Amino acid sequence: MSEPGSLIRTLSGRQTARNFHSYVINEVGRAIVSGEMPVGSSLPGDAEMMDRFGVSRTVLREALKTLEAKGLVEARAKVGTRVLPQSRWNLFDRQILTWKLESGPSPAFLADFRLVRRGLELQAARQAAANREAEHVRLLYYWLNQRSVMTHQPEPFAMAEFEIHRVIAEASGNPFLRAATALLEFGIAHAVQGRLTSDLLAPPEGLAAARTPHYEALVAAIEKGDPDHAAAAMDRLLDD
Repeated sequence: MSEPGSLIRTLSGRQTARNFHSYVINEVGRAIVSGEMPVGSSLPGDAEMMDRFGVSRTVLREALKTLEAKGLVEARAKVGTRVLPQSRWNLFDRQILTWKLESGPSPAFLADFRLVRRGLELQAARQAAANREAEHVRLLYYWLNQRSVMTHQPEPFAMAEFEIHRVIAEASGNPFLRAATALLEFGIAHAVQGRLTSDLLAPPEGLAAARTPHYEALVAAIEKGDPDHAAAAMDRLLDD
């Protein structure tokens, strides 16, 4: 559930855990991020959690270690495992962002997210225009076409949009921008989710049309090697 594209796949509904280990991680992680397990509260004891999830102590302990590595919980001797505040969470982690998307991010969270995303994406567009190679341009046009072809299929459409942004981050040559693709995926998934019908279907007019001119301008500017126009196109895209 942490590989690229896993966040977008939640657009069709909640994902099924692959094994007992991921099942415990998903259930406890969702409960924490949604607020069902409040910040500062203590998780139930091992025996209760083993019984609730039907897992061994070894599986439970490994799952809790994973959640601790994500910054969601902290285990202390004689105190137990408590839920940490959001300031300690790794918000670049795809799983945490997936749980945020599923539970409904707050307006304040989205405002902070958009501020960070804009800074990353504008810089990625500038650097991509300066450093892109022929293969990057080919991929950008391929995914631009896929975006139009898949306009009535939410997941493939969102994946095509994500790939455009991922390729731009890759073309930038900046390892920090390349490492931040979970944030880009979250933004695209959230935007597409907000445009779906109550049945999780694309609207009759499709999902592509409104932003197509901005994407076309962005890709064209990167192809031409024009950092200023690439950044301006990305800025308009993020404003739309």
